[in-house]
Amino acid sequence: MTLENGKITSWNDDKGFGFITPKSGGKTIFIHINDFSKNHKRPTQGLSVNYNLSTDSIGRRCAVNVCPERGHKKVTKVDRPLLFSIFLSITFLSVVGGLVILNKLPAIILGAYAILSLLTFALYAKDKSAAQSGNWRTSESTLHLFSLIGGWPGAIIAQSRLRHKSKKISFKVVCWVTVIINCGFLGWLLTSEGSHKLKMILKNINFG
Repeated sequence: MTLENGKITSWNDDKGFGFITPKSGGKTIFIHINDFSKNHKRPTQGLSVNYNLSTDSIGRRCAVNVCPERGHKKVTKVDRPLLFSIFLSITFLSVVGGLVILNKLPAIILGAYAILSLLTFALYAKDKSAAQSGNWRTSESTLHLFSLIGGWPGAIIAQSRLRHKSKKISFKVVCWVTVIINCGFLGWLLTSEGSHKLKMILKNINFG
């Protein structure tokens, strides 16, 4: 069957059918919900789709094997942890960025979180590759250490995106403990004592 392209220009969601206008032009083509991809959200008017042309029991032209050209996918149970980890990481880094803008934290803190998150994600990817090929593994203590010192956004995204260390409950518990400790430390940096200590450390580094 030849793959055709078009746009759903009419859709009755209550009745579960509509019509596709071919991209090449010509008469509209009937589409029924039963012929639409089960891996995607329900059709909507204006959605661009790929399909195969067929005929129904009464000889009417219809579209089968209909699938959106891009996106429009359902959020599955597998996707939810990844979306949550991305949302949490972006929210956290946005808050840190806001604190930098308000001069509550130095910019180096935001930079450190970003760099450590990327490094931690890379460590998870390297460890998963090593596990699959039988090479030397990265120790769990190393992964937790990078999470503790600020790489936890990268750690939780890696666990969901790479599906690595995501089913070992004891590992995940320790990982979330490192998140709590790190956030607690960041909160301490916002106090007058913590802010003073950080300024002294950065001052000594600059002098060094």
